[in-house]
Amino acid sequence: MSPEQDKQDERIVLRGVRVHNLKNIDLDLPLDSLILITGVSGSGKSSLAFDTLYAEGQRRYLESLSSYARQFLERMDKPDADLIEGIPPAIAIQQKASTKNPRSTVATVTEIHDYLRVLFARVGTVHCLKCGRPVSRDTIDSAVDRLFALPAGTKALITFAWPPDKNPAALKKMGFFRVAQNGRVIPLDELKDPAAGPDLDILVDRLAIDPAERDRAADSLELGLRNGGGVVKVRIENGEEILFSDRLECKECRLVYEEPFPNLFSFNSPQGACPVCHGFGDLAVIDEDKVIPDRTKSLEEGAVEPWTKPKSRGLMREMIRQARRRGIPTDVPFKNLKPEWQRFVLDGEKGFYGVKGYFRWLQRKQYKVQNRVLLARYRKYAPCPACGKTRLNPRALSVRIGGLDIGRVAQMTVEEAHAFFTALALKPFEEKVAGRLRAEIVGRLRFLLEVGLDYLTLDRMTFTLSGGEAQRINLAAALGSSLVGALFVLDEPSVGLHARDNDRLTAILRSLKDIGNTVVVVEHDPDIIRAAEYAVDLGPGAGAAGGRVIFAGPMDRFLRDESSLTAHYLSGRRRIPVPSERRRPRGAVTVRGARKHNLKDIDVRIPLGVFSCLTGVSGSGKSTLLADILHRNWEKGEPEGCDRILGRSRVDKLVLVDQAPLSASLRSIPATYTKAMDDIRLLFSRTREARAQGMGPGMFSFNTPGGRCEECQGDGRKVVEMQFLSDVVLTCEACLGRRFKAEVLDIPYRGKNIHQVLELSVEEAVAFFADQPRIVKKLSPLRDVGLGYLRLGQPTTTLSGGELQRIKLAHHLIHEREKRILYLFDEPTVGLHPDDVAVLLRAFERLVGEGHSICVIEHNLDVIKCADWVIDLGPEGGERGGRVVAAGTPEEVAAAPESITGRYLKKHLKAAAA
Repeated sequence: MSPEQDKQDERIVLRGVRVHNLKNIDLDLPLDSLILITGVSGSGKSSLAFDTLYAEGQRRYLESLSSYARQFLERMDKPDADLIEGIPPAIAIQQKASTKNPRSTVATVTEIHDYLRVLFARVGTVHCLKCGRPVSRDTIDSAVDRLFALPAGTKALITFAWPPDKNPAALKKMGFFRVAQNGRVIPLDELKDPAAGPDLDILVDRLAIDPAERDRAADSLELGLRNGGGVVKVRIENGEEILFSDRLECKECRLVYEEPFPNLFSFNSPQGACPVCHGFGDLAVIDEDKVIPDRTKSLEEGAVEPWTKPKSRGLMREMIRQARRRGIPTDVPFKNLKPEWQRFVLDGEKGFYGVKGYFRWLQRKQYKVQNRVLLARYRKYAPCPACGKTRLNPRALSVRIGGLDIGRVAQMTVEEAHAFFTALALKPFEEKVAGRLRAEIVGRLRFLLEVGLDYLTLDRMTFTLSGGEAQRINLAAALGSSLVGALFVLDEPSVGLHARDNDRLTAILRSLKDIGNTVVVVEHDPDIIRAAEYAVDLGPGAGAAGGRVIFAGPMDRFLRDESSLTAHYLSGRRRIPVPSERRRPRGAVTVRGARKHNLKDIDVRIPLGVFSCLTGVSGSGKSTLLADILHRNWEKGEPEGCDRILGRSRVDKLVLVDQAPLSASLRSIPATYTKAMDDIRLLFSRTREARAQGMGPGMFSFNTPGGRCEECQGDGRKVVEMQFLSDVVLTCEACLGRRFKAEVLDIPYRGKNIHQVLELSVEEAVAFFADQPRIVKKLSPLRDVGLGYLRLGQPTTTLSGGELQRIKLAHHLIHEREKRILYLFDEPTVGLHPDDVAVLLRAFERLVGEGHSICVIEHNLDVIKCADWVIDLGPEGGERGGRVVAAGTPEEVAAAPESITGRYLKKHLKAAAA
């Protein structure tokens, strides 16, 4: 083979790639390298990285698997390309949390929990459930050592309990001729009543403690253990008794325990799960705040909210009748009733079952859908009182290592667990048995530390993580698995990561590459981009204007490239300017005594009429403050997790715009979310062909039966669960992904059918429907927030967190412009190129200019420097966070010596001024 051919084999060769908006591109990507794919939003980065490289890598890997997996190969969409060669098995690590399963935790996803289970089973010490003392089995050596620790010359009797199935004749045949009764040795023949009793033992040996008698003592103890069912008793001349057992038995309580085994420590197994909460850690209980949301109302005014509904008013009348019979006033505010009267309403008593009794009745009837819905509406989750959120049963929690049970270990943060296992002292024998297990646990914890997740607890449920946190956990898990020769495709791993932690992330990406993998990263963060070895820049624009290779080559050449918009921002030749002046706040919403999770009873003032940023390292308490306290308590009279919220009268409405999916359904698309689809369907129904066939607007909806394809129910695709592999998404064979029946697709509007219209980008659709002001009005905000490249029919499940937030922002630009709104955003720059960040900032300027207020959780320094006001939490994450480090203009925060954000902001402001 020629040297040229060898070089060709070390590359991924792509020729004529036409996936989505990619324009017949050719690329050679070096294997075993850290490759960056960048470009403006919608330029085709995901089409190249995920829909081409990962899709083909996954497809080829399935070829090597079972016949069950291969049966789907012919139905899988092959990337539209002339040639793809040299591609290794591919693994995609995306922003989306992998599962909504409440049993999935940080420890289970990273396999740390599996190693913990084996570690506790191998070297854990069992403790008695009754007295709490350590329980251990005795060996002959340990028993002899214990015995010969007594003073020399001490006389001892070695005995075992009379076996209930043996008579004196059988014992003599076994070689035992004496018994011990209350310390006295009696020949077996002299027993008046030869029957086993609690004070009657068979004598094995009588000896004095003497080093010369060590072997004799060992033989006697072994004989006693063998014939005494694993238990031998040594009675010393002073009357003290020492019990030796080769079983796991508490010497005090005489309770016998089983040998620990790995499944005992699994909350997913009935052998280990808490019997009360069944391994979930929480119990569904009735939320009294939801049942009685307004305690200023009287019973007659409907204080008990579930009984104000038409179908349950009879229950309300019964409650009032029973209350009056007991002398309970029904016309005073519920909060003014005596505690025992309030308990009567909630708990009931003889003759009246109360609110909770009503919900218990619903629980028994929850086979009815309406009852399940009603229960869910008034329910909350409270920590399980039996296991204390550890999820495990008492037997599992009785086993400890280093003084801690596995439940306590799982409640540690990554940083605390790493310190605990690093310092854990194992005995030489334990080190042989479990040294490798501890090394694996420490290694995986170290990877989590390196990706900046030191503040997460091991029992944190994965569905509560942000997209960036979930992705970095998967990245750490991939490193821990030590895969070699694979293609890793990552979607913005820097999401949710503070500028301080970027160096650690680049180090872990390099280590993934150094062990023999090819790493492809879709990224916009300048620090991560500069760390790559090879860069691919797509563009020049978004949607139809993108899909071309602007640059492909080594990173040092990329930074000097004049044709790349990304390179202009990276080199500083182009930048987002600092505002010439900062707006002054017009009042504020103040949160007093915020103390949920790691917040340290702080007061936070969120200014109104301005654009403000909430900053801080990962885990400092930003999301807790805005989402868990301010947003959840906005409508509550008695807030949870804080003392009170002041200034609500200054705002008409509070809106949280987060990264949560708009819908889990493939049928959720931009056209339906902005309600432009309603007008589009109406237009199609008014065409001459549609009227002739009697087709109304409903026929052009893929959400309802009629015109949609019933094979895929309007999804256009089918998801096939692949058991232990990632799910495979297949195009519907009936409609070929077009969602509608053939007769509906035959109806044209200006030469395009409904499917072709949904394939238009927002930009193209605005031009296509230029004479339809209602449609243009609903689509234009998408263009204004930089989403003009999205297709009208693109499933919102495929959008990044930043794109989802901008779609929600566009919705508010359309529908809620007349109110004074306080908008809360959670990292809206996710997935945004620096040029798109500038577009987003203009949309924020427009909102603030219309009289609204904006508070943004953000790490992007370009956004922070443009804010009017910055609130920095910290100084660190987890327990070392949760305080207000600095608050003021960006310049004031940059000057604060304790602010970690301020250090990086100071450099950024200085560079912007240069």
